[in-house]
Amino acid sequence: MDKKIVSLFSGAGGLDKGFEKAGFDIVWANEYDSTIWETFEYNFPNTILDRRSIRNVPSIDIPECIGIVGGPPCQSWSEAGSLRGINDERGQLFYEFIRILRDKNPLFFLAENVEGMLAQRHSEALNNIKKLFRESGYNLSFRLINANNYNVPQDRKRVIFVGYRNDLNLTFEFPKIQDYKPVLKDAIWDLKDSAIPALEKNYTNGTNCIVPNHEYMIGGFSTIFMSRNRVRSWDEPSFTIQAGGRHAPIHPQAPKMTLVEQNKREFVKGKEYLYRRLSLRECARIQTFPDDFIFKYDNLINGYKMVGNAVPVNMAYALANKIMEDLSFVLNTNDIQEKILVNF
Repeated sequence: MDKKIVSLFSGAGGLDKGFEKAGFDIVWANEYDSTIWETFEYNFPNTILDRRSIRNVPSIDIPECIGIVGGPPCQSWSEAGSLRGINDERGQLFYEFIRILRDKNPLFFLAENVEGMLAQRHSEALNNIKKLFRESGYNLSFRLINANNYNVPQDRKRVIFVGYRNDLNLTFEFPKIQDYKPVLKDAIWDLKDSAIPALEKNYTNGTNCIVPNHEYMIGGFSTIFMSRNRVRSWDEPSFTIQAGGRHAPIHPQAPKMTLVEQNKREFVKGKEYLYRRLSLRECARIQTFPDDFIFKYDNLINGYKMVGNAVPVNMAYALANKIMEDLSFVLNTNDIQEKILVNF
């Protein structure tokens, strides 16, 4: 069975790592952010990385594949972003994903995005995206899922689109929710005594890290940050890992923040020394990246951005593994094999 897939809007490669773990071969990827290139190429040495804006990539430049995966930029859909959705040029990158999907006509696709795209203000745009996926010749499955249900120690809700090409006569069924929900202690307990602070202006102190990337952002906390409790206990899943290091959750060694008044909290008096941000490696563990996945950066800000924007590897694996099971079944039949060859 040919297992070649391509990755769009790849970022650091969390989605790709999950598909790789499930047995797919990521032969080509596209990422426009220059601060990510070194990290991606280091961790995916056998994947061709195209560095152009996807708008400038003709479909003919993309290799033939059985699947296309990716997460079009989510800032314009996000509650923490501009909320402009499809009216933002970043939101319109969904159409580039669909353009390439139509031109390459693979067996399947998977697209990931933030929960914010489900807001009522985006309903027309979302319905149009669903319609375009279906008109492209795919049987669409669509759901909001929480990564914590798929072996990820973090509450992280994401919208997932999966489509199987109509001639496969298949419908993607989302994997069964796992019984055990991992918590912070499962992910980062062994790292609790070895984190180090970044250097001044958050330049990397990486050469002194005992564990790669196990350094945390320094600097003050904004009033917005201090408006909510930012501490989860060891026996709870993490808050969502965000792309901005200044809003990284506080390490579970600290007690829950004290409520002063509405929208104002403070660190427990006498315990202030316990309140540090999660290190980059701790965030990466919570995103279920393996420790041999190394993030390359000069400034820690870029490291947190890569990790926070990524799809959790274990969640990606759960979805990819189900796709692999489905396709392994259908590809055993000769008539499907012939249909696939026609499109290659």
